[in-house]
Order: sequence, then C-alpha cells, then structure tokens
Amino acid sequence: MKTQLDMLRVWASLTGLVLVALVFVQLGFGVKIGDTLPMLAASIAGFELFLFGQDIANKRKRRG
Repeated sequence: MKTQLDMLRVWASLTGLVLVALVFVQLGFGVKIGDTLPMLAASIAGFELFLFGQDIANKRKRRG
C-alpha cells in the first residue's frame, strides 16, 4: 500500500524530470535559460536525495 510520502516522492520525481526536460528543450532551441528552472530542478533533486538517504538509514536501523 502506498503512503502519502510515497506518492509525494512520485510527484516530485515526475516534476523534476519535466523541469529538467524543459531546461534541455530551452538549450536545444537556443533560448536563454533563466535561473528559476535549474534551481527548481536542483531543489527537487536534493529533496529526492535526502529521502533516498533516509531510506538507506532506516533499512540499516532495521537490520542492526
């Protein structure tokens, strides 16, 4: 059963992928990239990395 945190992680990763795709589309068309999209993508990636590290720490606690 999926928890709300699991669903939040799914939406965060989908949003991050869309933002990264938008950055690359802008690069492909030669449009000047503002600071907002890369910063949003980086913040979502940081959120996902934090939760990934938290999952690893929780798995180690359960084993030991």
